[in-house]
Parts: sequence; structure tokens; C-alpha cells
Amino acid sequence: MKFLDDLRNLDRHNVGGWPKSVKMFFTGLVFVVVLLGGWYFQISTQQDDLEQAEAQEESLKAEFSKKQAKAANLEALEQQLADMQDMLRTLLRQLPSRTEMPELLIDISQTALASGIETELFQPGPETPKDFYAEKPITLRMVGTYHQFGTFISGVASLPRVVILTLHDVSLSPKDKDSKNGGAGQLVLQGTVKTYRYLEDDETAKPATPGQGAK
Repeated sequence: MKFLDDLRNLDRHNVGGWPKSVKMFFTGLVFVVVLLGGWYFQISTQQDDLEQAEAQEESLKAEFSKKQAKAANLEALEQQLADMQDMLRTLLRQLPSRTEMPELLIDISQTALASGIETELFQPGPETPKDFYAEKPITLRMVGTYHQFGTFISGVASLPRVVILTLHDVSLSPKDKDSKNGGAGQLVLQGTVKTYRYLEDDETAKPATPGQGAK
């Protein structure tokens, strides 16, 4: 074929003298190579974008599934929260009220006396309001035996109202460290304990800001 013969007889140093058919062939070949190269790089870039989009899609699907599960259980969770709040209010109501606190302090002191404990100091301090309760510190110094202190704790637990006593900087030591018989088993309990009561509705209400309601 003449075209093949022209290809065999091409002069590389005289491109301008190549036959027209050969020039058109190489021009088309270059065009195809350029087209394929551009297509390859364009598709490669789009392939990377596609992979990123697919990864983002999977992440969004997982996030959507989590939120959908939460939304499906929202009503049950809200009911559970309401039940827990009711339970908390019920437990708080078992603590002493504002009017019951003075009588409660007397009951604690009388319980110590009935247990055979010698109360050398029993001094209630000012209350400290918290979020939904108030704590009242009591500075005390009591003298008694292990058995008497055990009876005292049991007596406090038997009071009509729930009484919570927490210890703060409290020490328990023998009354007479230098005596041979250790003071006949007498111990000294001294320090600060705290008891708690619930805050009533009028105490937990937020105070009005200055000028609120003023015309």
C-alpha cells in the first residue's frame, strides 16, 4: 500500500516534505493522545472526588442512623427522665423540712443523751443553701464508748425523718491516752457533722431582678 510505503520512506529531518496523508495521520494521532490524556486526568480527579463523596455519604448515613435511633427513643427517654425526677422529688420530701429542722436537732441531741453519750458541745451553725437542699453544720464534742456510739447511730437512723449525717474533720480518740485503762473505754468524738433538709418551693424560686415588674 502506498500509505505504508510513505511511512517507511519518511525523512525525519524533513517533516515539511512528508506526504499530506502521513501529516494528517500523525496530526490525528497527536489529537487522540492529547484527548485520551486529558480524559484520563479529568476522570482520575473526578474519581478521587467520588471516593471522598462516598466516604462522606457513609459518615452521614451512620450519623443519621444514630440520630434516628435517638429520635425513636426520645419519648421513652423523656418518660424515664420524668420518672427519675419524680423519684428524686419523693426522696427529697423524705428529708426534714424547714419547720422540722429545729425539732430534728433536738431529736439528735436527745438520742445521744439516751444512748449514754456525754455531749460536751452541740452547736448548730448557719445553713448553706445548695441547688435543691440546704446543709447545716453542727460542731460537736461527745464522749462515750464504741457501744454507745453504735446505739446513737442506730437511734438516729430510726428517727421518723430521713437524717443524713456526714462527717467533716471528725476525729475519734481515747479520752485519757495517758491512763493505764484508757479511760475505761471512753472515746472522744469531736469535729463537724452536717445534716441536710430539702428547700421548699418558695426557697428555690429565683429572686426577681431589680426593677422587674416596675412601670
